[in-house]
Amino acid sequence: MAFVSYITIIGWLISFFSYKGQAKDSLVSYHLRQSFGLFLTYVAYGIVAWILMAILAFISVKLLLGISWIFSLIWLGLFILLIIGIINAVNEKETPLPLIGKMFEGKFNFIP
Repeated sequence: MAFVSYITIIGWLISFFSYKGQAKDSLVSYHLRQSFGLFLTYVAYGIVAWILMAILAFISVKLLLGISWIFSLIWLGLFILLIIGIINAVNEKETPLPLIGKMFEGKFNFIP
């Protein structure tokens, strides 16, 4: 269940609703919270990146093309965090995701 929670939002929903009726396992709860926080980070970054790219395209296409690689590096960094979360879940570790994981510990009380 912990591993499935990292596989897109559909995997998270499957894991969440399957886990809801079962005996509570701290590992699954932990990774449900970490993966939900990571997905929220993806969405927030996507919105911010879309707005910034639209503004930069309006100002100067040359400028946008010059720094678009930065946006790609951040997406790659988020993908690496996803891989780290999957590895932690498979290895049954309750280790927070680097850089952002501590923000999600103790949050999202709706997750059992």
